[in-house]
Amino acid sequence: MDMPRWVYRTSMRLRALFRGGALDRELDEELRFHFDHLVEEHVARGLTPEAARREALLAIGGIERRKEECRDSRGVALVDDAVRDLRSAFRTLGRAPAFTTAALLTLALGLGATVAMFTVVNGVLLRPLPFPEPDRLHAVSLAPSSYAFRGIPGMADRTFVAFRERDRTFEHLAALTTYKANLTGAGDPVVIPVGNVTTEFFDALGVRAALGRTFVPDDGQEGRERAVVMSDRLWRTQFGSDPAIVGKPITLNGLRHTVVGVMPAGFDFPRGSAAWSPFIIRLDPGNSWLVTVIGRLKPGVTVGQARAALDAAIPALPEGPGEDRARWTIGIFPLVTLLVGEVRWPLQLFAAAVLLVLLIACANVANLLLARASAREREMAVRAALGASRARLVRQLLTESALLSFLGAGLGVLLAHLAVPALLALAPVGRIPRLEMIRIDAWVLAFATAVAAAATLTFGLAPALRLARRRFAGTLLPGGRTIETGQERFRAALVVGQIALALVLLAAAGLLARSFVKLRGIDNGFDVENVVRMSVELPEAVYPDPDVQHAFHREILARLSALPGVEVAALVNWLPLGEMHLNGDFRIEGNPQTPAFNVDKPAVSPGYFRAMGIRVLRGREFSDSDQGSSSGVAIVSRSVAGAIDPAEDVIGRRVTLESRPAPEDWLTIIGVVNDVKQTGPSGRSHAAIYRPYSQVRRPFFLSHMTYVVRTTPDARSVIPAVRSVLRSVDGNQPATAIGLMDDVLDAATAGPEFYASLLGTFAVLALALALVGTYGVIAYSVAERRHEIGVRMALGARGRSVLWLVVRRTLTPGAAGVAIGVAGAWFAARLLESFLFETAPTDPVTFAAVALTVFTGALLAGLIPARRATQVDPVVTLRHE
Repeated sequence: MDMPRWVYRTSMRLRALFRGGALDRELDEELRFHFDHLVEEHVARGLTPEAARREALLAIGGIERRKEECRDSRGVALVDDAVRDLRSAFRTLGRAPAFTTAALLTLALGLGATVAMFTVVNGVLLRPLPFPEPDRLHAVSLAPSSYAFRGIPGMADRTFVAFRERDRTFEHLAALTTYKANLTGAGDPVVIPVGNVTTEFFDALGVRAALGRTFVPDDGQEGRERAVVMSDRLWRTQFGSDPAIVGKPITLNGLRHTVVGVMPAGFDFPRGSAAWSPFIIRLDPGNSWLVTVIGRLKPGVTVGQARAALDAAIPALPEGPGEDRARWTIGIFPLVTLLVGEVRWPLQLFAAAVLLVLLIACANVANLLLARASAREREMAVRAALGASRARLVRQLLTESALLSFLGAGLGVLLAHLAVPALLALAPVGRIPRLEMIRIDAWVLAFATAVAAAATLTFGLAPALRLARRRFAGTLLPGGRTIETGQERFRAALVVGQIALALVLLAAAGLLARSFVKLRGIDNGFDVENVVRMSVELPEAVYPDPDVQHAFHREILARLSALPGVEVAALVNWLPLGEMHLNGDFRIEGNPQTPAFNVDKPAVSPGYFRAMGIRVLRGREFSDSDQGSSSGVAIVSRSVAGAIDPAEDVIGRRVTLESRPAPEDWLTIIGVVNDVKQTGPSGRSHAAIYRPYSQVRRPFFLSHMTYVVRTTPDARSVIPAVRSVLRSVDGNQPATAIGLMDDVLDAATAGPEFYASLLGTFAVLALALALVGTYGVIAYSVAERRHEIGVRMALGARGRSVLWLVVRRTLTPGAAGVAIGVAGAWFAARLLESFLFETAPTDPVTFAAVALTVFTGALLAGLIPARRATQVDPVVTLRHE
């Protein structure tokens, strides 16, 4: 029975695929047999052996061409050719180790930086949230336009309660805030971040407890036993993974809480929470708290529908004093926006920067390939003479480029594996969210593969097409040479592009660096050198009234002042550059108009201004005589003094911090001090009215305190003693923060420093690659024109004229690259405007310095081969030619 044709074809293709070598030998023997038979026939007809062989070759049409046609007929030509091209590419690259090493290192740097940045971007911005149906999770913002959200969606607590009752588009709505709590009774006392969440929180996210349960509606009722859910990390570190933890009590801020559940490993939303407590909203007609609101949309409900429902609900929602519903803002954002916050734009910016580095690397490799193409003209000519088509030559050259690219991508992935942890370690603590999602996985490898393929086309296609289009006439002749002006112009254009891209990056890095220098040089209004700070949060259950709080603070201050090396110890409730501050309006005696600006309202102890290095401009500091039993006094900052009296002669004038002041609420001004940068060096200087803490009677203003201790120069050595003072006064009271004020200032400027350093690294890498590319082009040009240079020198040209001849070839692309780069940087710098401090995006000093640096670097890169050109021996060169 005859075999079906399709079965025969399939079997032949499989045999050709897996036994191609044997088939090639059979094919070679068969063609050789036919060739010899034709030669014998022509000899029998009277032709000479040479003529007979020529006629036989013409009749067959070329043995190699016939072999190719037979291989194509097998149906596996693509696989067969790809394997053959790949083997040839390995051999070709192996015969040029210097070229291969340079190309691989260049690609590894470009691809490694790109893969590392994509790994971070993928983990932070692109990965879906680890919750069921994360596309239905959103953050909701609804509040007057005057509210300062600082980019965080939210709404007033009373607005949330009213909106939750009326909404029909969200399946679950939850409000949340965070606070720090003192955990005691589980080893050493520690401060842990706690998520204060309404009972719908876990249902909205769609997560369940690994042990026990999450909150139920009854947990949010007044008078119920206090419940708490703890994180897996807290359960393991503080409670030894106790499997019977559910139902046991723990103490938070001096209050007993019952553990009702433990969450799965890795869950710590929001903001790295170690535990969660039920948020019981207590509405106060006179005050309102801003809360973050998240919700899960009902199935089938779109964001547009939810926004329309939110807009329609506004007329029925309560208004606060002086609020206007017509000026309320509405926002519904994907929940990931809440997590990534302000880091989205910097990551996108750095991703664009690293792509520029990759383009420069690709241009460098393209120049290497073009330089090497001239050395391979004879090889390509032989291939073409043997019957290879242009398409076949392009395919072979692209295979070599692809091999280079994918090997470079492999090295780049290894480099990224090392670079990503280093990058995250350099980033300021807490600046990059979702760290647990940042890892090299299949998506990153797929991205590396795609980038490698794109890089192959970027740097490999143009050299391959140019070399395949070349006319090889004369190349096979002894001493045959071709010099193509178009190719030289193309390589010069690549150098121009490299220089321009490097200048754009360097200008951006220069602007960020100049901005950071100005930021660190700003006068913050205080001196942090040799100052230790220690913050505490006194729990209401343990320190319920101001008398107990005053006694605690007096004892701590007395013991701190007695420590060796301490010059002065003081306290403040709202520390400059701290996490919290409070401001509001004030009134001036004799002036019925409320001033048009708010003031900070810190409570401080005597010696605070000396401890913090804040200058007293008029009057005196607080003293021990300014007690609760004495008349109220205040010290105002310079801005407040100027608002009261342009001459700042305000000693003895009176102000109040109350909206409806009683007679005892008026404070007599006893001094004027400098304004300070309360929220950070990049912010405005804040106006402030200081009060002696001993005259403050509200527990809220006394519970959060920071002690500041000015010491002798060895401030760090005093920290253990400062910590021991706290333990000696209350062994169950941990410090929420302790360290040097220098570190606080460093943390306040860590973001700009990190951005400037990272972009600076990319810029230096880009500039180095661009200068190496410039050097390569000029060096190759010199090597290609050794004969011309030898002739010039033989005819009497001096070294200076030869030097200028080569340097001139550097000046043109260098100047063009700088000009294009400056224009590109002028447009690109506007993207950095939000990152700059007291620095214009078109800062002329930065642009001039960067342009001069890049042009000088390009000139030096061309000067090295130019000096070599002056050392050419015309006799040796002409004899060789």
